[in-house]
Amino acid sequence: MRLYTAPDHGVVGAVATSIAQAGGIVTAIDVADSSSDRLVVDVTCSAGDAEHAEELAAKVEALEGVEIHKVSDRTFLLHLGGKIEVHSKVPLKNRDDLSMAYTPGVGRVSTAIAEHPEDVWRLTSKGNTVAVVTDGSAVLGLGNIGPGAALPVMEGKAVLFKRFADIDAWPICLATQDTDEIVRAVEMIAPGFGGINLEDIAAPRCFEIERRLRESLDIPVFHDDQHGTAIVVLAALTNALRVVRKDLADTRIVVAGSGAAGTAIVTLLLAAGCADVIVWDRLGCLTSDREGLAGPKLELAALTNPRDVHGDLHAGLVGADVFIGVSGPGLMQAEWITDMAADAVVFALANPVPEVDPAEADKYAAVVASGRSDYPNQINNVLAFPGVFRGLLDARATEITVDMLLRAAAAIAHAVGDDELNSSFIIPSVFHPDVPRAVAAAISGS
Repeated sequence: MRLYTAPDHGVVGAVATSIAQAGGIVTAIDVADSSSDRLVVDVTCSAGDAEHAEELAAKVEALEGVEIHKVSDRTFLLHLGGKIEVHSKVPLKNRDDLSMAYTPGVGRVSTAIAEHPEDVWRLTSKGNTVAVVTDGSAVLGLGNIGPGAALPVMEGKAVLFKRFADIDAWPICLATQDTDEIVRAVEMIAPGFGGINLEDIAAPRCFEIERRLRESLDIPVFHDDQHGTAIVVLAALTNALRVVRKDLADTRIVVAGSGAAGTAIVTLLLAAGCADVIVWDRLGCLTSDREGLAGPKLELAALTNPRDVHGDLHAGLVGADVFIGVSGPGLMQAEWITDMAADAVVFALANPVPEVDPAEADKYAAVVASGRSDYPNQINNVLAFPGVFRGLLDARATEITVDMLLRAAAAIAHAVGDDELNSSFIIPSVFHPDVPRAVAAAISGS
């Protein structure tokens, strides 16, 4: 907040006190300008959320002798002008440099690639570049907000690619939600990229888009909302089961949510050896005899629920060892955990509000994880996708297989040593320096 105040330095103390009394945390107060009739004071403070920030500003403005000139949200300031840019890797200091980087020298390179197309991987940026593609139809927990509103998220994804795997990624936000148009658009831009990362595309459209692109392109196509989530969930579950001393093959699992993430999680759990998975959606547990099922849900029903459990989420949880939620807020009551098997594992991953309050779930479950950074055991896709694409690009892979996903999950799980493992630490930090390298090696087979 930039404040105009009376020329009384005691006002600064009153500002700090009012913010603290309202639950804010003052991190800096600077007098930017001082004159005989006014002080210009910059106050930096932390608030719990946007609503709390407005409350703090109101408290400060209510002080006598204080006028708020401007309020800036540091998150918005960070995004001003976007979060990514292009840098040249070669100097352009003189005409000689220019003649090699561009005409006439670049023509020789283009001719060489035309004669030997495989050289595009080593003579261009293709081998280290990923397209992050969205139609803006399922952005975070915000829903169908469109390609423009999705751009900050896709830029953020590009920042993460660079930070954790030194990959140059670029956001491609498409102004269409037509499956055919999306597929064709990605096919047309694919020559410039070494991989395609599909992002925040709603189900069931995302399934067909991914399938068709995998069939038509000779570069790997990875839908992070599906496969990135599945990798990290399996890694966290592997370690959670180590904590409670249970075997995946003998574990009963309930997955709430049959969309992109839920479908991919179930598919990978089955591939990893789990034999008893129940999928729940808002109409109840998926069963092969449930009316109205079609497409991916019908396929899920055929592969899951071997005990033919019918009913609501509570019914599905009875006797279950594990709950994995990728659905919506507040769908599960913490007390239901008492009806699960002993030493229950609860992954409530809906964001920002999980299926059950992790603090409440912790009263009944042996291990609790969420998608939030303010609780232990954050299940975060950043642990997976940078290393996955690093490995794919290094190996010049043309596709990604289920076996690769399983190896990536194992690499993340093994980053937590036996001496570190406990109920509050089942998954490594996203800043663990060894994770991207380990995942990349697992993907590439090196």
